[in-house]
Amino acid sequence: MANTPQAKKRIRRNDRRAVINGNRVTRIRTFVKKVESALASGDKAAATAALASVQPELARGVAKGVLHKNTASRKFARLTKRLSALG
Repeated sequence: MANTPQAKKRIRRNDRRAVINGNRVTRIRTFVKKVESALASGDKAAATAALASVQPELARGVAKGVLHKNTASRKFARLTKRLSALG
């Protein structure tokens, strides 16, 4: 249990940030799922558009600290590879 006022404040802050960061990760996953569903349906135009919208979301996740840089890079590279294989 936190004893100092600062430790109590950090607990409150961490709870608020956990909600915000969880929402960010969920949003990124949703964008990735849109690309995957477009790839599964074989719609290259929709997949290209969805991939273009996923890239800034991944970059934002890295900038905000909810994703590791290499994780975002790996996800984008694998989606791009699947899109080019669809061609």
